[in-house]
Amino acid sequence: MPVTIRSDRPGILRRLAAMLYETLLLFGVLLTTFVFPHVLIGAFAHRLATTTLLWTHLFLVLLVYFIWFWRNGGQTLAMKTWRIRLVSHDGLPIRPAQALLRFLLCWPSLGLAGVGIIWALLDRDRQFLHDRIAGTQLVTA
Repeated sequence: MPVTIRSDRPGILRRLAAMLYETLLLFGVLLTTFVFPHVLIGAFAHRLATTTLLWTHLFLVLLVYFIWFWRNGGQTLAMKTWRIRLVSHDGLPIRPAQALLRFLLCWPSLGLAGVGIIWALLDRDRQFLHDRIAGTQLVTA
């Protein structure tokens, strides 16, 4: 059954503001799920985690955070605040494969000089590149 949504899509500035707010919220998430365990391991084992382990842990924490929220209601904490919802192109909740693909594509889309954001300025539907490829869209909730 399709999710009840308004037909309009949030503007680029609103989506960027939600991304900035998401970044602030993720500091708290990463503090509790990332920093504390490594500090405890360092204190009790008297060892530091390797760089590879730290990056892997960071990647997995973010993966679980985003996919869980996108699959359970289509909104992260920041998306709820800004009334933005992630759905598939047909308005249904996204599938697990779409959530994973979107997460994996977000990294190069945002990291490579913001090519995904630039794409949204040129796209006919103003979608981010990773949304276009993953078959998802951001809508006003």
